[in-house]
Amino acid sequence: MALSAPVRADDLGRELCRALSGAVERTALDGEPAFLASYEPGPDEREVPLPLRTTAFSYDNALAASALSACGDLRHARQIGEAFLVAIESDRTFEDGRIRNAYRAGPVRERPVLLPGWWDAANKRWSEDRYQDGTATGNVAWVGLALLNLRDATQDPRFGEGATRLAAWIRARTARHDAPGFTGGLDGYDPDQSPLNWVSTEHNLDIVALGTRLGQPDDRAMAASARTFLDAAFDGRAGCFRMGTDAEGRMRGVESVALDTQLWPLLAVTDPPEAWRRALACATSRLGVPGGFDFNEDRDGLWVEGTAQAALTYRSVGDESAADPLLKTLAGQRAPSGWLYASREARLTTGLRIGPASTEDDFFYFRRPHLGATAWAALAALRHNPFTGGRVR
Repeated sequence: MALSAPVRADDLGRELCRALSGAVERTALDGEPAFLASYEPGPDEREVPLPLRTTAFSYDNALAASALSACGDLRHARQIGEAFLVAIESDRTFEDGRIRNAYRAGPVRERPVLLPGWWDAANKRWSEDRYQDGTATGNVAWVGLALLNLRDATQDPRFGEGATRLAAWIRARTARHDAPGFTGGLDGYDPDQSPLNWVSTEHNLDIVALGTRLGQPDDRAMAASARTFLDAAFDGRAGCFRMGTDAEGRMRGVESVALDTQLWPLLAVTDPPEAWRRALACATSRLGVPGGFDFNEDRDGLWVEGTAQAALTYRSVGDESAADPLLKTLAGQRAPSGWLYASREARLTTGLRIGPASTEDDFFYFRRPHLGATAWAALAALRHNPFTGGRVR
C-alpha cells in the first residue's frame, strides 16, 4: 500500500533520501564498498526472479550514488563510488578499465569483483545474462558522471581519475572513425564479446556531459563528436529526437521515439538550442499518459523513472506547473520500503530488445520497487541534475 503523498517536493526528497540511505546501510552495514540490488520483490512476489535476484545494474547504482550525493549523504554515496573504483581495477577477464552493465549486489569483498548470475537447477549449471556481462557505452558514461559528482562533493581526486579512465575506454573502444559519435559498446559472454555497431542518441548525450565536465583536450573532442551526432539526431520538422542509428549506421526516423531521448538533451547539454525545447512537446503529445509518461508510444502504462526524468526536466526549464503534477504522481508510487515502483501497471512494454540475441521485443518493466526510479525521483524532488552535478533553476 502506497504511503500518503507529501505536500512539498522537499518532503518527498527527504523521504526518498532516507530510503536510499537505508538501502546502503542494509546492504553493507560496516561501510564497505557495495552495490545495491536494482529491484525488490513486487506486491505479489516473495522474491525477485532468479535472473535479477543478485543483479545490481551499474546505471541504477550510478544514479543512486549521484542522488545520495545530492541528499548530502556522502558516506553512503562513497560506498557505491568505491565499489565502482574497485570494479574498474579488478575485472575477472579484462584489464582495459571497463565497467560491466551489472555486478553482483552486496558488499564488494572479493577480487575480481563478482558478476551476477544464478544456479540453473534444471540444467545443473551456473548461468549468467549476456547483457549484464556486457558493457553499454551509456552505462560507462553514467558511472563516469557519478564519479565526477562524488569528486566534486568529496574533493577526493580518485573519483575524478576513475571517470577519466572510463572516458578513455569510451574513446578507445567505441569511437566511430568515419563519422561523429560513439557506438553502443560490447555484448556477450567472456571472453569473446561482440561490438554493438549501432549508435544511440541517449548514449551520446551522456558522453557530451561526461566529456564537457572532464574538460581536457581529448575529453572536449569526445564531447564535440557526440554533440555533432546529437545535432544530426534532432528532427527539426517533427521537433523530436531520433533514437539513433541502426547497425549499419543509418539514422533512424521518428516513426518511433523514446522518452529519455526527448528529455535528456535539456539536462545533459549546457547550451541546448532553443529548438530542442520542442522535444518536450514531442514527449507530451506522443508519450504522455494520465499522471505522467510512458516509455514508448503504445501508452500501455506509466513509466515511473521516466516520469521523474520529466519532472526534473520541466523544473530545469522553469515550468513548475508541469512538474508539480508529476511529483504528485511519484509520491503515490512508493512501495512500503520507501522505494518507487518501476511501473504503475503490472507490466510495461518498451518496444526494445535486451540484446542482439533477442528475436522479439523482450525488455519490460514490472511493478517492482526499483532503485533507478527511486534515485531519479529523489533527484527531481531535490532539483539536482546528475549530468552537471548542480541544481536546476
